[in-house]
Amino acid sequence: MLKFKLEGDFIHLIQLLKATNLVMSGGEAQVVVSEGLVKCNGEVDLRKRLKVKSGDIVEFNGKKVEVI
Repeated sequence: MLKFKLEGDFIHLIQLLKATNLVMSGGEAQVVVSEGLVKCNGEVDLRKRLKVKSGDIVEFNGKKVEVI
């Protein structure tokens, strides 16, 4: 499981996907989220601007990211 240190109160889901190199671009991040390929805390979430906060776990393409 990857760990991502949050700076601030939250990070948008698509920004997190880019920052952790799970996707190559913002456009790709938007597509995978809108197609329901990303889970936050075990549930599919289609909101690209979802505010991911400390303690959340994001899953995509067999990889998990824990936000700390």
